[in-house]
Amino acid sequence: MNFDSASKTKKLAFGILFDALGYVSFVFPPFDFIWAPLAGYLMTRMYKGTAGKVAGVITFVEEALPLLDVIPTFTIMWVYTYVFKGVREEKVIEIE
Repeated sequence: MNFDSASKTKKLAFGILFDALGYVSFVFPPFDFIWAPLAGYLMTRMYKGTAGKVAGVITFVEEALPLLDVIPTFTIMWVYTYVFKGVREEKVIEIE
């Protein structure tokens, strides 16, 4: 997936969806074998740089360990990126 052009609202929606997918393992525990590495990969694709890599590792560990799936890591990363860190979206103004 390419999240480079996604707005911050779309990233929040994807993050909430991905956090909700983490709850599937409470009903079907083997889902974690697939979801943990995929969640880590998706986190690194959504957020670039060192912060994205660190968040990807944290997400992988959180999803792989039992009973930690309740932590909404994608949503927490969105809040860190767009609220605490204050990353702003670039606005492109075309002049003809």
